Amino acid sequence: MTASTRKQQLNFNKLQKRLRRNVGRAIQDFNMIEDGDRVMVCLSGGKDSFALLDILRNLQGRAPVDFELVAVNLDQKQPGFPEQALPDYLRNIGVPFHIIEQDTYSVVKRVIPEGKTTCGLCSRLRRGILYTFAAEQGMTKIALGHHRDDILETLFLNLFHGGKLKAMPPKLLSDDGRNVVIRPLAYCQERDLAAYAEIRQFPIIPCNLCGSQDNLQRQAIKAMLRQWEKQFPGRVENLFAALQNVAPSHLADPRLFDFAGLGARNSGQVPDWLPGGREEVEEHADAFQNETL
Repeated sequence: MTASTRKQQLNFNKLQKRLRRNVGRAIQDFNMIEDGDRVMVCLSGGKDSFALLDILRNLQGRAPVDFELVAVNLDQKQPGFPEQALPDYLRNIGVPFHIIEQDTYSVVKRVIPEGKTTCGLCSRLRRGILYTFAAEQGMTKIALGHHRDDILETLFLNLFHGGKLKAMPPKLLSDDGRNVVIRPLAYCQERDLAAYAEIRQFPIIPCNLCGSQDNLQRQAIKAMLRQWEKQFPGRVENLFAALQNVAPSHLADPRLFDFAGLGARNSGQVPDWLPGGREEVEEHADAFQNETL
C-alpha cells in the first residue's frame, strides 16, 4: 500500500467515523429508533439516502436494540429513470426492499406551468404515497435522508418566503398521527455525505424532474449559507445550534408563551434593584427601555 493510498484510507476512516458518530448521536438525542422498530428507509437514488441506508446498516449490527430496515423507493415514472438500478443494488447488498410505482411525474408536469418550481407539489405527492404505504405495511418509523444543511435551508426558506420560524425537526409525528418520521442525518454536513457517497461509489440517480431547475429558491439559500461559512467560519454551526437553544419568551408568538398573563411580581412598585426611585426611573425611562434584560 502506497503512502497516498494509506492517507486516503485514513481520511475515509475519519469521515466514516464522524458520520456514524453524528447519526448515532442524533438517534440517541431524539430516541429515533427503539427495540422492535420496522424502519422504512426512503431511498430516492440520491447521495443522502444512499448514505443513510449504508450508515444505518452498519449501526444495526452493533446497536443495543433490535430493529429492522426496509428500503422503499417511489418510482415516479420519470422519463429515462433506470428502473433496475436500485433493485439490483439492494439485492446485491441483501437489503429487503419495495418499489412503489406511481406516475406522479405526469401529474406534476400537467399541473405546474413550464418554468415554475415543481418541488412543492412533487414532495407533497411523494409524501402522501410513502406515508400511506408505511401505515399499510406496519412500519413504525420512516427514515428520510435530510441532513443539517437541508434543515437550515428550510429554516431560511420559511423565514424569507413563508413568514414562519420553522425548519425540519429531527423527529416528527405526521399530521394524521399514523407515522413517525425520523431524520438520522440531522447532525451530518452535506459535504461529508457527498464525499462519503463518492468514495462508496453509490449508483446515484439524478432527478430530471426538479434537480435541473436553476431558479429554485433553495439554491439561493444554499449559496447564501455557503458564502457565510466561507466568510464567517462557524456561523452555520452556530445557526444550527440556535435551533436547539430556543427561548420562546424572547420571541413574539403568544401560542408558545403567555405574554398576556405576564406581570411584575410587585405590581406598581419599583423593584429594589433599581437605583434611586420612581422619579429617577421615569427620568431615565429611555435608557431603561433600550436595556436588554
